[in-house]
Amino acid sequence: MTRPASLSVPPTTPPTTPPATPPRRGVGGLGTVLLCLVGLLLLGGAFMVRRMLLMPARRCAAFAWHGCFDTFNGVVLMTLVLLPVAVLVAWALARRRRAAGVPGAWRTSLAEVGMVHGTVPFLWLTMMPGAMAGQVPGRFSLVPLRDLATMGALGIVGNLLVFASLGFFAPLRFAAMASAARVLALGAGCSVLVEILQYVLRLDRVSSVDDVLVNTAGALLAGLASRRWWLRAEGS
Repeated sequence: MTRPASLSVPPTTPPTTPPATPPRRGVGGLGTVLLCLVGLLLLGGAFMVRRMLLMPARRCAAFAWHGCFDTFNGVVLMTLVLLPVAVLVAWALARRRRAAGVPGAWRTSLAEVGMVHGTVPFLWLTMMPGAMAGQVPGRFSLVPLRDLATMGALGIVGNLLVFASLGFFAPLRFAAMASAARVLALGAGCSVLVEILQYVLRLDRVSSVDDVLVNTAGALLAGLASRRWWLRAEGS
């Protein structure tokens, strides 16, 4: 009795799957949030302060120093006018970095431009000399919470915004700043430096510890608002 010939089955090879390609990212959630916030702030702010901004418009259009760059209204108007330029600069930087293959092109570009455009105007207003600058000695107030009552709501909001952009964007640009304690220290250090300069340069301003406290709180709150993006994988 003969055995039937065994059927040989060719070995099967598992199907090969092509390597997964990482999805290409655009601006991402961060860019969308920033664009929405900028749009809302522009529309709401321009409507609320339209009369205030029209006052220095003629002087600012002529790039006249007096009446534009030495007034609160003029600085705010120029900040809004230059916002499209800042967006264009961020786009150009991101495009150049992406062409060079630099990771995190959009993140880096938005953070750099945001820190500069969102901080310099407030520093300019903070360092703007008073009417008696150079003629009166420097003044300081070192009692915590004593000056808050005299600031008013507008003064408190303004002090919160002085280093808000720095606190928001610094952890996105520098990995070493991705810590609430470091953002707090950055805001406090910058605020103390500004108050010292106000006193030393005799700008006819009061160097107040409450300004430091509110400036630091603004930087920390803004930093916490961007915290969800601190640890994201780098990519544009």
